[in-house]
Amino acid sequence: MRQFSKLVFASAIALAAGMGIAQAQGSLTVAMQLEPPHLDPTSAAAGAIDSVTYSNIFEGLTRFMGDGSVVPGLAESWEISDDGLTYTFKLHDGVKFHDGTTMDAEDVKFSLDRARAEDSANAQKALFAGITDVTVVDPLTVKVTLSEPNGNFLFNLAWGDAVIVAPESIENIKTNPIGTGAFKFSDWVQGDKIDIVRNPDYWGTPAILESATFKFISDPTAAFAAVMAEDVDVFTGFPAPENLPQFEADPRFQVLVGSTEGETILAINNKQPPFDQLKVREALAHAIDRQAIIDGAMFGYGTPIGTHFAPHNPAYVDLTGMSAYDPELSKKLLAEAGFPDGFETTLYLPPPSYARRGGEIIAAQLAEVGIKAEIINVEWAQWLESVFRGKNFGLTIVSHTEPMDIGIYARPDYYFQYDNPDFQGLMKRLNETTDPDQRTMLLQNAQRMISDDYVNGYLFQLAALTVAKVGVQGLWANAPTQATDLTAVSWAK
Repeated sequence: MRQFSKLVFASAIALAAGMGIAQAQGSLTVAMQLEPPHLDPTSAAAGAIDSVTYSNIFEGLTRFMGDGSVVPGLAESWEISDDGLTYTFKLHDGVKFHDGTTMDAEDVKFSLDRARAEDSANAQKALFAGITDVTVVDPLTVKVTLSEPNGNFLFNLAWGDAVIVAPESIENIKTNPIGTGAFKFSDWVQGDKIDIVRNPDYWGTPAILESATFKFISDPTAAFAAVMAEDVDVFTGFPAPENLPQFEADPRFQVLVGSTEGETILAINNKQPPFDQLKVREALAHAIDRQAIIDGAMFGYGTPIGTHFAPHNPAYVDLTGMSAYDPELSKKLLAEAGFPDGFETTLYLPPPSYARRGGEIIAAQLAEVGIKAEIINVEWAQWLESVFRGKNFGLTIVSHTEPMDIGIYARPDYYFQYDNPDFQGLMKRLNETTDPDQRTMLLQNAQRMISDDYVNGYLFQLAALTVAKVGVQGLWANAPTQATDLTAVSWAK
């Protein structure tokens, strides 16, 4: 496993020759595998939306940096009351939306009230559940009141789902996103690309690039061809890891290998028989050889996990032993559960390579213990509709790229439908706790609880794999949230 950035530099002559053109353009073409279904990060679960819009187009009161730290965003500063129930945010002065309207406390109130409303379409509505009131003190001051202390509140506000939007532009936000970021939306050719341009009136440090294009290339073979032909300058989430050694050896390119928040799981529909039986889910877990999946689908890039938590987090507990590969134990458990001959189920696979390639391997492993999984390949929009929203699946593979999102297991209506009041109470205590040691203990207990319940098959932490032309600088090596932050990216001089 390789988890650190590797840079391959060209000779000075090659660098100078290649960069002269790029610098003159002042532009960048970034390829990614998944196209967003739309461009409103506050009303969909698709991480591809954040990949394009986070920080570039939309901003929140706080934001993530490339190292995972949370820093001020549109909020210049804040004060927290002694009881932890009131946050008073002071906003930056002079911030304007891309349409020229002023961003002020009324927009913050609108955004937070919209996110927490009863009819909210926000995919992470739980982030805002503790808010009881949002009050405009003056145009640059907003007061947020919570029902109980929440040690994660500033962290939650850094999610893409918590960006600040304006009522004036909300109607067309999905196709014409208007934010406050360092880039403005320019054009979207569906099925092909999205163009953004530098915001000349940006309130903060302006972007260095004049423009950028996000290009969507889903096929791994086509991705390799596009990079080799230098049709794209950067490919984030590169879908063909078997090609990375070739890029590392090519002086035209640099390869960044970092970590992500992406827990890649074999998600189980806990309400669908026979997966409503703990013993069946345990049998499923022991039928999976996660290292074979990492090696076969990801060519060694990825870190095994035994619970829904990032290994680079200080609170991580290694629970991979709870679901060690043991097909004989799996068969025994299936027989005890009443399925000595196994059973049939469905395995829905969205487009990413980890899912399509990993799914073939997992289906073969499950067949060894008698579980016949029918592979159903679906496009991303179809996965969101039928699996995520419709809960119409037996098994599926997906990487959860949201930061420290173990709290999703406290939502009984979430797509894998895990309903454990003890876990829900544990998350409530975590939200109320600010002491770091106590929070670590609660997080570790949470990891053990979902591992003990075999809620899902925990596979591996997705590696952040980026291939870029030499001379591109300022890219995030790691992915603390799903984002392609271009605000500090430039071509080397």
